[in-house]
Amino acid sequence: MTLKNNKIYIFGAHSRSITFGVYMRSLFPETDILAYLYDNDETNPSEVDGVPVISLKKADSLDISCPVYLAVRGTFHERISGVLKDLGFMDIISVTPGMDTVLRNRYVKKSFASSGREFIKIDDLNRGSFSHSLRVYVTRSIFDKPLKDFFYLAGYECFIQAGTDISERRLEGCTVFDNEGDNISGRNKQFCELTALYRLWKGASEDVIGLVHYRRHFVLPKGWEACFEKADVILPVPLFVYPSLKENYVSRHTLKTWNLMMEALAGMHGSMLESARDFFENNGFYSPCNMFIMKREILNDFCEWLFPVLFYVSDRAGELTDAYQNRYPGFLSERLLSFFFYYFRDKYHVVYADKNFLN
Repeated sequence: MTLKNNKIYIFGAHSRSITFGVYMRSLFPETDILAYLYDNDETNPSEVDGVPVISLKKADSLDISCPVYLAVRGTFHERISGVLKDLGFMDIISVTPGMDTVLRNRYVKKSFASSGREFIKIDDLNRGSFSHSLRVYVTRSIFDKPLKDFFYLAGYECFIQAGTDISERRLEGCTVFDNEGDNISGRNKQFCELTALYRLWKGASEDVIGLVHYRRHFVLPKGWEACFEKADVILPVPLFVYPSLKENYVSRHTLKTWNLMMEALAGMHGSMLESARDFFENNGFYSPCNMFIMKREILNDFCEWLFPVLFYVSDRAGELTDAYQNRYPGFLSERLLSFFFYYFRDKYHVVYADKNFLN
């Protein structure tokens, strides 16, 4: 990707667009972001790191000769492009998932290197033979929406139904269910895919175990299984959120659940507390979606650490009336997973893989 004009506008004024702005400023230092633009009635900041946030209603103050990058959900791009063209803008660039992936990888690699952290993509590993048992479990639930994109299970994947205990039926094609054996299936409305994770922790027997989603899968090269001769864990390439993991979570979710998580860490893992505070308050990188592939013994270590913290929070915060916000254990788990493997980065060898999103 190259810049034809270093003076640009970015359409969008929230997390996705601000992250894109961070990528551009870091990877193309000559970039001059003139403004973040919006055309809705949502509450928007007045500025982001000194860059003004401007409504398209004030279009007379904008330089229509400059390009506009559409850094919002793709479903809005056609409408927004029409609005911008009506205002006279001609150079309108959609930030596609492919563009985002390229920029994210470059930004993560540069940022990790500057802080002495290792960023290794699974594609970069030499792969040999692999003789251990391996299974990647694909989470499904009765709430799944039909996929428009073509999808088939890879030979190493199988479906696991999450929330089986609170479902009126068992899903066709699922061979594993989260209400078997020791389980928390009944807590699925809060714990989401973590009820499947709990079932795998307590019941799966493979040497290497993965968890993905019916819409989200890792993009893995041929022969990727052999990476476990050298690596211990595969995580999604980290996302960057502005301005930090803590502030991003609190702005999108609830301060109470965040504080309870930190309270749990203080009580259960006091020696890790200062490192956790630094990671959450001074870092914006995390591996999203509670996706991973890891060795069995490491899965045990992680779950033994993770679930007591989440149970502590949910037992005190209880059920929230907003169905989305009620899923806070899953949102916290994404941050906790990332911290866990950051804290133990010298103990566990982590490699990263891109992920896709199926419509």
